[in-house]
Amino acid sequence: MNILVINAGSSSLKYQLIDMDAEKVLAKGLVERIGIEGANLQHRPAGKEEVRIETPMKDHVDGMKLVLDALVDKNHGVIASMDEIGAVGHRVVHGGESFKESVLIDDAVMAAIEENVPLAPLHNPANIMGIKACLSVMPKTPMVAVFDTAFHQTMPAKAYLYGLPIDLYRRLKVRRYGFHGTSHMYVSKKAAELLGKPVESLKIVTCHLGNGSSVSAVDGGRSVDTSMGLTPLEGLMMGTRCGDMDPAIVKYLMDRDHLSIEDVDKILNKKSGLLGVSDLSSDMRDITSAAASGNEDAANALEMFCYRIKKYIGAYAAAMGGLDVIVLTAGIGENVAIVREKVLSGLEFLGVKMDKVKNESRPKDVLISTDDSKVKVLVIATDEEMTIARDTQRLVKG
Repeated sequence: MNILVINAGSSSLKYQLIDMDAEKVLAKGLVERIGIEGANLQHRPAGKEEVRIETPMKDHVDGMKLVLDALVDKNHGVIASMDEIGAVGHRVVHGGESFKESVLIDDAVMAAIEENVPLAPLHNPANIMGIKACLSVMPKTPMVAVFDTAFHQTMPAKAYLYGLPIDLYRRLKVRRYGFHGTSHMYVSKKAAELLGKPVESLKIVTCHLGNGSSVSAVDGGRSVDTSMGLTPLEGLMMGTRCGDMDPAIVKYLMDRDHLSIEDVDKILNKKSGLLGVSDLSSDMRDITSAAASGNEDAANALEMFCYRIKKYIGAYAAAMGGLDVIVLTAGIGENVAIVREKVLSGLEFLGVKMDKVKNESRPKDVLISTDDSKVKVLVIATDEEMTIARDTQRLVKG
């Protein structure tokens, strides 16, 4: 079965077509600037040259038509017809409390996703547009929604409730939801597989470190705590997000600088994190380069980023009553050795011993801890698209 995986943004569509019999990516690509001048498709069929097509697209329906045309094109296509697409898996950011797992999409599911728009006003509307676009051009193809939040629905109340009036939870569902769930689920299972142990026997801290970053405590294969909260703003310092802070800062900034709540929201989400502290860039490659050249602000940004990850690892080891495995993944976790080194340094008291040579060797899906390290440390390349495709296939096959 071939599964088409869709990740829709407000003006973009990322896609992968995956042959699930071999778990092989046949083609992937990106439609960007939908509804904007300069709209284009970047299509990368496996084993062939990338194709770039620039053409006006008024909406996501036009974008999906262009994707499907590219997939069946005689020159750069990878399938003979749309009939070879068995199902479509859609990434949906926020499922709220409505969804504890992936589901086949029907009218009731669409209504529930729309009800969760207030919890993810930037993401869920775009995800909905992507689903509707696919339904309009592939009305008979089964569709599955895979939620970023679903994996974390196993958290106990002590982990997901805030110290706020309980009425705010009961009435408005203000609670911790967590994100990057497909990534945390994938790498925790992959870690168990690489170690040759059942995931049910392991206490794992998974660190998804990219422009958006989060840490999760995975006990016996179940998420029991995670760093992101009601929104992706809470938790670690990220590329442009501030992460954990005193909430009274919001009113202080509004009063002192005469800012609106929208102004402060923009500062916290778009102008903070690595970008804000370094006053340079949100890209960790720029930060590490500048820090190595003596830029003090960049050095502080790097140290803060790593320090906060380390604090969460220690906290989650305590929360689970032990620690067997640490997993580092995503763009920074997989590619930036100095970040891994700074995060792991000082965790020797937990039984962590890093092999410096392995850490420097651009590892993927391997141990970077020493043979006698009590806590195993792995660098694993995350694959959220494969997780979405597997869930889609499972549900479609019933």
